[in-house]
Amino acid sequence: MKNKKFYPWLVVALLWVVALLNYMDRQMLSTMQDAMKLDIVELQKAEAFGALMAVFLWIYGFVSPFAGVVADRVSRKKLVVGSLFVWSAVTYLMGYASDFTQLYWLRALMGVSEALYIPSALSLIADWHEGKSRSLAIGIHMTGLYVGQAVGGFGATIAATFSWHSTFYWFGIIGIAYSVVLALLLHDKPKTAAAVAASPNPATLMKKESLWRGLSVVLSTWAFWVILIYFAVPSLPGWATKNWLPTLFADSLGLDMAQAGPMSTITIAASSFVGVLLGGVLSDKWVLRNIRGRIYTSAIGLGMTIPALVLLGFGHSVVAVVGAGMLFGIGFGMFDANNMPILCQIISAKYRATAYGIMNMVGVFAGAAVTHLLGKWTDGGNLGMGFAVLGGIVIVALVLQLACLRPTSDNVE
Repeated sequence: MKNKKFYPWLVVALLWVVALLNYMDRQMLSTMQDAMKLDIVELQKAEAFGALMAVFLWIYGFVSPFAGVVADRVSRKKLVVGSLFVWSAVTYLMGYASDFTQLYWLRALMGVSEALYIPSALSLIADWHEGKSRSLAIGIHMTGLYVGQAVGGFGATIAATFSWHSTFYWFGIIGIAYSVVLALLLHDKPKTAAAVAASPNPATLMKKESLWRGLSVVLSTWAFWVILIYFAVPSLPGWATKNWLPTLFADSLGLDMAQAGPMSTITIAASSFVGVLLGGVLSDKWVLRNIRGRIYTSAIGLGMTIPALVLLGFGHSVVAVVGAGMLFGIGFGMFDANNMPILCQIISAKYRATAYGIMNMVGVFAGAAVTHLLGKWTDGGNLGMGFAVLGGIVIVALVLQLACLRPTSDNVE
């Protein structure tokens, strides 16, 4: 099957489901606090629930670079399948948790297992899709994350219908079952005859090459530092919208959270879905005529987020705020679809997972920092101003990217 022309797109379809489960399993806990605190009294304190959410984020961030190093040295398929199996088993076991300590350590283990997924999956898609389909393939995969985030928001609804225990059980079982399907159908891309002839025996390579060789190569590439900054800065508004947009909608439009939450989530998810598809198609066509086509597509998307953030910060009508949210989602989606394809223009295929793992870590830590900072601004009544300031910061990343990134190949081997 892996030799069929359609197989690269089957890889995307298979991993789309995994991406959905990835975000769904991590997200649904955030909606089930009310149901869970009846059985686990520690969760009645917001501080304890915040610690439960934070441990995942910090573990996920710290593990990401190491996950990338591993993904560049072993089968990416095995890492994807293993990661899905472990985090699904953890989700299942969370249904049996009877105290805060058990939940805390299970949540930490989920951070480790889920960190292994993104560098491996995006590198695997990049392996199978070269040239004219890479950005679109990455973009389609990213829509799975958006859908998973939205579906995870219904965890409380399912928990209210059945129980929070059953919710964890069944989502865990679904993931475990799908890991078996994935093990049967997903494959690493075979090396070409020329590549096999040119490369040394893998066992010999492992002995000669240090475990940290990939990190050394990536961190000594000056263009990677530009990409790292360019990735980290937009992560600030990216995480701000994930964690604070419902509050901003509620404050700016005078709505209660029951209305503001779904309105903000649907606005961002739907528009981002459009953005990654638009950014993928445009980038794949543009790069055939101009090697910087992917960079220009990403820059257009990021440029759209700047006025969107300012309008989100200062808008007070439904048209202004929802319109700004849609503009941000489309722009951020275009940016999101092109991060790995741009990385492929700078970093060798041998070290892409390592590079993306570092990017993932920096993005997550930036998200943790901005989430904390905007919490303080919210307490001071300045959340809208905070969003507008983020728009100004994005300008710096945009100028840096356009001035410094000048690739010579669309696929560095």
